[in-house]
Amino acid sequence: MKSLVSTLIAAIALLAGLFASAAVKADQPVDVALVLAVDVSRSMSAEELAIQRDGYAAAIAHPSVIRAVEQGLHGRIALTMFEWANDAHVREIVPWTLIETPQDAEDVSTIIREDQTIGQRRTSISGAIRYASKLLLDVPYQADRLVIDISGDGPNNQGAGVTRARDLAVEAGFVINGLPLMTTGGFGGQFNIPDLDEYYRRCVIGGPGSFVIPVNDWAQFPEAVRRKLVLEIGGRVPEEPARVYRAQITFGQPYDCMVGEKMWRNLRERFFLDP
Repeated sequence: MKSLVSTLIAAIALLAGLFASAAVKADQPVDVALVLAVDVSRSMSAEELAIQRDGYAAAIAHPSVIRAVEQGLHGRIALTMFEWANDAHVREIVPWTLIETPQDAEDVSTIIREDQTIGQRRTSISGAIRYASKLLLDVPYQADRLVIDISGDGPNNQGAGVTRARDLAVEAGFVINGLPLMTTGGFGGQFNIPDLDEYYRRCVIGGPGSFVIPVNDWAQFPEAVRRKLVLEIGGRVPEEPARVYRAQITFGQPYDCMVGEKMWRNLRERFFLDP
């Protein structure tokens, strides 16, 4: 019990320090204001949620990410992180925070590692984009670039249409990048689609230089997050290497961006589930 209380006190102290730092440095310019939107829907198992949390924590404090921050024009970024699931569930994990030094990154990493996540029902990517957009509209720093980094393991199946949310965000000047988790192991495998990477590319991401890095196995996750952060912090456009897909105009067959909603409707009608 004492160890739990000590951990909670330490986490509260770190958060208080981050809020104080943000209040003092709010007028400083940053290379990018980055929103990390992390899926915690019940289609992911407790083990997968833990891997995801630890992967983000490790990536933020990784030397390659710190180096990308230091090499920026201003040498600092602003970062916030929240978890999302259904249209009504968002929970802040890290408030808007400046990352300028290795210690700044370590402080954020500690908060993420010590956070505890409980999976929530349904998947509303549109709700996550809408909430991330609100955060970027109110970012307390002068940001050269405004980026939403969204991860998820299934298509939108609740809330507004995902393409509408994407288009509004892009019109506001935001870039949306995607980390589709093409893995299995949670309780909602019936909502998995085999081409989630293409779904993210065609329906979720948008804005100049936007891209997708799919994760086909959880062993790939830490490296994928690091790679994604380095690209986003450096404002770099990937040169079509393996497992990185840029957004582009597609003249082939149209893609059904309502596939998740249709899957949920069919399941609801079959098993008489609540809307």
